[in-house]
Amino acid sequence: MRRTVLPIALTGCALMLAACGLADSRSPLPLPDYMRAKPAEAPALEPPPDARQMVREKLDQVFTAQSNAQHVQVSEARHELRGRGWIACAKAELTSATGKLLGEETYVISINSGVIIDRRRALPEDACDTQTYQPI
Repeated sequence: MRRTVLPIALTGCALMLAACGLADSRSPLPLPDYMRAKPAEAPALEPPPDARQMVREKLDQVFTAQSNAQHVQVSEARHELRGRGWIACAKAELTSATGKLLGEETYVISINSGVIIDRRRALPEDACDTQTYQPI
């Protein structure tokens, strides 16, 4: 008798545990709301940062000191397509280390939690040429 009771008890426990996985918010079973698992809520997006102020305060993080950035302009921050951060475009008239005028260069800055975490030269897919800029 012991040999049959144990497998039946284990099978019953396994079925009960398996049923717990079916009791989520998309379950077709007619379960009361208090028994259903609650869907995970996405964390709220942080408000858009003031990219102009950030670039003004941390100009050396976007353009090197040797480049002597002039006529710096920054676009409004927009949400990254992938990820939870923000991006903005910054452009300025730059000079090379030898003093030769390089002309206007545009960079994309990545902002996360109110901090500039990365910058890189803008690519066509960044759509920086379609942005509206304001001087810092």
